[in-house]
Amino acid sequence: REIEAIKNVSFEVPHGKVMGVVGANGAGKSTLMRAVGGILPPTSGRIEVHGRVSTLLSLGVGFNRKLTGRENVVLGGLAAGLTRAQLREKYDEIVAFAELEDFMDMPMRTYSSGMYGRLAFSVAVNMDPDILIIDEALSVGDARFRRKSANKMKELCSEDRTVVLVSHALQTVRDLCDHAIWLDHGVMQMWDEPEAVVDAYTEFLEVGQDALTLEDV
Repeated sequence: REIEAIKNVSFEVPHGKVMGVVGANGAGKSTLMRAVGGILPPTSGRIEVHGRVSTLLSLGVGFNRKLTGRENVVLGGLAAGLTRAQLREKYDEIVAFAELEDFMDMPMRTYSSGMYGRLAFSVAVNMDPDILIIDEALSVGDARFRRKSANKMKELCSEDRTVVLVSHALQTVRDLCDHAIWLDHGVMQMWDEPEAVVDAYTEFLEVGQDALTLEDV
């Protein structure tokens, strides 16, 4: 049996804009992000990406749990195209943002899920990417760190960077994004302003726009 995760999806994200992606579980959002990030090649069509990409996919995709936090930061930076000199300049900033100064020389298999997520988020957002792809990974750490992450995202979105954001937190999509698309079973149902897409999507789900549907639960 062959399943097409994405079917004839076509859109563009102008430089410096923030694109939100919404849809139910199984809609094809993560597959689309992996394709845009260069992890999964498309079976047909083409994907054009102009600029250096940093990805935060399912928190820490690409991290090696047997290696230390320090070693994973180096590997992540090199994979993102940074030189070792640039990494040395960025390292302290990454560690300070993640608040893991005492744990960077420990294997990541010893990290809690919150620590793992904080380091993954810090690596992704502190690599000075031209394009940042985030897949359902903003709610990391405790409430204080989530606020810190949200503020960092707002800062990045205001710096003329291109961001593609997958999130079930629909209020976040409304607040941060310039445009949004709605996927359902691999098909793009809508591409419009965030307000219009969120309204149509919540109406489709027949859940309404209460506090539980507008934020992660």
